[in-house]
Amino acid sequence: MSNIISDLQGKALLAPLAGVTNLPFRLVARRLGCSLCFTEMISANGLIRESAQTLEYLKTSPEDRPLGVQLFGADPRVMARAAAMVAGQNPALIDINMGCPVKKVIKTGSGAVLMKDPLLAGRIIANVVRAAKLPVTVKIRSGWSQGSINAVEIAKIAEDSGAAAIIVHGRTADQGFSGSADWDIIGRVKSAVRIPVVGNGDIRKPGDALRMLAQTGCDAVMVGRGALGNPWIFQEIRQLLAGEKDCRHLSWSDRQEIVKQHWEEEVRYCGRHFADRSFRKHLLWYTKGLAGSARLRETLGKMTDSDAMRSEVERYFRSLAAAQAEIMT
Repeated sequence: MSNIISDLQGKALLAPLAGVTNLPFRLVARRLGCSLCFTEMISANGLIRESAQTLEYLKTSPEDRPLGVQLFGADPRVMARAAAMVAGQNPALIDINMGCPVKKVIKTGSGAVLMKDPLLAGRIIANVVRAAKLPVTVKIRSGWSQGSINAVEIAKIAEDSGAAAIIVHGRTADQGFSGSADWDIIGRVKSAVRIPVVGNGDIRKPGDALRMLAQTGCDAVMVGRGALGNPWIFQEIRQLLAGEKDCRHLSWSDRQEIVKQHWEEEVRYCGRHFADRSFRKHLLWYTKGLAGSARLRETLGKMTDSDAMRSEVERYFRSLAAAQAEIMT
């Protein structure tokens, strides 16, 4: 596995994001240069009960490779059983979530709260490694709180327990997604272990990825919220890594085509009824901060017909392209 992370051409991974990184979003990110994608986090308990809703998160396709499947849970035996089930799907790796700060996950003893119990964390990792017979990565935070920064300790335990790589989000669990990520802790973890380290937190622009790689020495970066409405960030990171000083910015028609393809993928894999509701959040992200976007969102909010919504979005991007052309003449 050391090679999966170390050999990635683009050095940029798509983070597991609940309610976002489903198969359609992953396919879009891959076409735009993402090296490795992760599923949304999947409940180990839900998997072993064979919950239909949980099994949906495993939906994939031949183009969706290499794929990391992220599991969360607090019982080493349950995690092992779930890992064995997932291994049957032949993903590239299994990732253990020890970084989620969301209350409903924490309440189950899973996610970032496991950083408060290093012995249990080690048992879970070792059990999953034995059961999966696949590369296993572990995603952690810098610590539970500023008073208990223990990412280095957990990373060493993960390495000793057989983990193939460690992913470090440079915020504490009690920070959630507020404040700034501490990249120094990523560098300290990198210095403390021999396995590859992936840095995560505050990669909002392509240049941020290069700065994190240089500042921390990490082997790759993971992009989460920075990819929302901006999946071409992976393409731009690749361009910078290739030594291109100026990223080739997408035209408005290129952006419109990406939005169209993403919407079509959502309909194909999730069904029109689900897609028409779920895609509204993506439209918000794709148009955030653009001229006239508030008016567009207000118009879309009153619409129920998906074909009319698509036409309105196309009209909006055409108007942006026309405005840009007028400025350039």
